[in-house]
Amino acid sequence: MTTPAPRIAAGTPWPSLPAMLLDIARQRPRSTMLRFWRDGAWRSLAWGEFALRVANAASGLRAMGVAPGDRVLLVSESRPEWNIADCALMAIGAVTVPTYTTNTPADHAHILRDSGARAAIASTPALAARVMEGAVRAHGLDLLMVMEGAPAVVQPGTRLVAWPDLEAAPGDLPLLLAEVEGIPEGRLACLIYTSGTGGSPKGVMLPHRAMLANRDGLAQALLSKLDLDGTRYLSFLPLSHSYEHTVGCFLLPSLGMEVVYSRGAERLSAEFGEFAPAIVTAVPRLFEVLRARIQAQVEKDGGLRRALFERALALGLRRLDGPPLGLLERVQDAVLDRLVRGKVRARFGGKLVALVSGGARLDPDLSGFFLALGVPLIQGYGQSEAGPVISVNLPWNNRRHTVGEPLPGVEARIATDGELLIRGALVMDGYWNNAEATAEALRVPGDDPAGSAIWLHTGDVGRIEDGRIIITDRKRDFIKTLGGDMVSPAKIEGLLMAEPEVAQAVAAGEGQAGIVALLVPAEGEEQKLAAAVARVNARLSSIERIRRWGVVEQPFSVENGLLTPTMKVKRRAVLEHYGEEVRALYR
Repeated sequence: MTTPAPRIAAGTPWPSLPAMLLDIARQRPRSTMLRFWRDGAWRSLAWGEFALRVANAASGLRAMGVAPGDRVLLVSESRPEWNIADCALMAIGAVTVPTYTTNTPADHAHILRDSGARAAIASTPALAARVMEGAVRAHGLDLLMVMEGAPAVVQPGTRLVAWPDLEAAPGDLPLLLAEVEGIPEGRLACLIYTSGTGGSPKGVMLPHRAMLANRDGLAQALLSKLDLDGTRYLSFLPLSHSYEHTVGCFLLPSLGMEVVYSRGAERLSAEFGEFAPAIVTAVPRLFEVLRARIQAQVEKDGGLRRALFERALALGLRRLDGPPLGLLERVQDAVLDRLVRGKVRARFGGKLVALVSGGARLDPDLSGFFLALGVPLIQGYGQSEAGPVISVNLPWNNRRHTVGEPLPGVEARIATDGELLIRGALVMDGYWNNAEATAEALRVPGDDPAGSAIWLHTGDVGRIEDGRIIITDRKRDFIKTLGGDMVSPAKIEGLLMAEPEVAQAVAAGEGQAGIVALLVPAEGEEQKLAAAVARVNARLSSIERIRRWGVVEQPFSVENGLLTPTMKVKRRAVLEHYGEEVRALYR
């Protein structure tokens, strides 16, 4: 008979992130921490094994000369070695620099130069080679650790170490447990480089305090209603993303959730059925794809099934937005919940507590589609500069036109110019090696009569209603037309991409007489773009309407440098790349 794992409380006071993970491992060594795909099958990592490997890795890193304060690049897909390396680096006082696997050598060169990192950990020979090429453009690299295999070329002066050999160094887990208890919460834990939709990425300095504040705030919000212990989190976003780093690596595991690393978007539907997750986080684009697949299947079924689906959707939207359902409609709704919504929920595994959308604005029509079908799609809000979670809707208290209430411990207010300001333990220490940008982001607001409180200036424009944050625009992303009108491209692009015919969109018009747009059509829908633009224009004011538009044949992607790794369109890069096409629209 096995002893059940101890329950995890909401407010356990841990001084640091490694102290939290290693303490949980001590409490529940046999419980599964991670599931991952390797060598053609699903494998698992128990908490106890995780802790032992962290102790070994910490010993090996020290033997390689990694010292407190050293910045170390971590370039890897989602796999247990990522978590082990991250925790081991923090445990010995080094600073993790998570880096996207999609980064180019130029991206690596910028981060190496900016962070001053002299060591890197990469998962594969191909990724290691890209880091090495970036290092050649920067200041070189003293130490390169590779999880599997070795790069074809290593520059003279760079020491190459196989990660399995490094983990083979015997570690002293009891000693490490005592050591991590002494890590101060204000010590720098990681440098998260912003994804760079505008200029060069900046290194956000997150101390243990900021990420632990996120953990405590979300734990208080969730555990009041949910028991997540023993449930599963299907991890889809890259671990180098600030949200996934905090939430997937530390926060949800600390609540007793087992983390399953997805094999990718194309296998996600099968993984829903296989693992029946309680929580999944993804970007809005994925939910758009899922909606399109559901709609295509309904269209294919036709007949009675299509009619029942459309009626379930219509009644579900009525329940969300009103007017209230009549008696007969409530009976119909209950029957359709079993006939239609139950089948939709089953496609997501049947145990879903929350589908969480992050990384970009979630269109209320998109979330309404899923909510009307009984799928709990919720939206939160955050920034790398704030741990990163600032606010979130909750499954039992979800208002989809907002990004939810600030977490416990987070102060939020709106400045006189409409900018959202944030204060609390979750806020970063500043931008690495960038005093000017830090002073712009962390400062006393001009409308503060006392002139003493420093707030994070988010750069987002919004309002607070009934304690909930509503984001309306990016402060720095307005287009100023020739007539002096200020137009939000995000609003126009959001409306365009909500149309089924439009896959991607970028609006332009700075200094011009009106707004134009570049459109990537959905597959097979190019001939219907004019109708989609007309529908959008009918919902826009005269100064916002799209005067002309052009078709872009090649989708914006991470590979062509026009999307960030979290699927945000790099507007500036798109407008530079298609500059001639935009200029042609004004001729």
